[in-house]
Amino acid sequence: MYQFCTITTVSHLYKVYALADSIANQQRDFTLHVLVIDDNRPFEFKQCRFYSLADISGQYHAAEIIEKYNNNKDRLRWSLKPVMMKYLLSGVETDRLIYLDNDLFFFSDYEFLFELLLDHSFLLTPHYYKNDPNKNQNWLEANFRIGLYNAGFVGANKAAIKTLQWWADCCLYRCEKNSFRGMFDDQKYLDIIPIIEDTACIVRHKGCNVAGWNTELCRREIVDHRVLIDGKYDIVFIHFNENTIREIVDGSDHILFNYYRAYVETLKRYKTDLKKKEIYFEKRLSDSLKLGLWKILTRLEV
Repeated sequence: MYQFCTITTVSHLYKVYALADSIANQQRDFTLHVLVIDDNRPFEFKQCRFYSLADISGQYHAAEIIEKYNNNKDRLRWSLKPVMMKYLLSGVETDRLIYLDNDLFFFSDYEFLFELLLDHSFLLTPHYYKNDPNKNQNWLEANFRIGLYNAGFVGANKAAIKTLQWWADCCLYRCEKNSFRGMFDDQKYLDIIPIIEDTACIVRHKGCNVAGWNTELCRREIVDHRVLIDGKYDIVFIHFNENTIREIVDGSDHILFNYYRAYVETLKRYKTDLKKKEIYFEKRLSDSLKLGLWKILTRLEV
């Protein structure tokens, strides 16, 4: 069985349910472990197992992190990632685990990621920010300011428990955006993982963590009615955060329009007022862009 985990607030459970649906669409046996940080009700959803803060409070650094960041739900969620992962990996049921932000959505098979965890203790996905020192240098600097790897996806096996403890130590020390100190919440610490974790793996499949920030280094191309990254990678999962959605809506990443439409339709199963997003699309898209999108969509099979 494939084991995933995520951390959420009640207000964003609809995204968790959509994420679970996307995982289930790959026709594999899995469990999505869900830590809800602001409610202890016994939630239920297919192939999900729910936890409250009380369930993990006795884990390594959990109580200290909860006390320190209890008034900031974002920092609390981010800082509890390594705690939750260590908690699950320390049990007998889980030997390989992938953490996912709840705004990720799968479009093709993920088995190879778990196969990587047979030989590698830690998985990281690069942001693939632009890195040209001659133009748009703010993106080059973002690599150093925000981090080389995205913390919305992290994989680990039991051999990485000590590294997860180290990451929890870091998050307890400081979880903040502070360029002067070289920090970006829980994420910037990941830059050190390949140095301290001998068998860490940087996932080179560019169909993983497709997002608005990697449109240039992960080129979207239409090949035989399919969207491929750099002409060879199927899209495995997309990170639908605000940046990604904005790039699609503004037309900068319009080839992903069908994928976003599929994502929204899934979200609407669990949050009916998402029609506002469709209205947002209609208002923002120009007539010429709509025509271009129509031509593209008639060539694609998503």
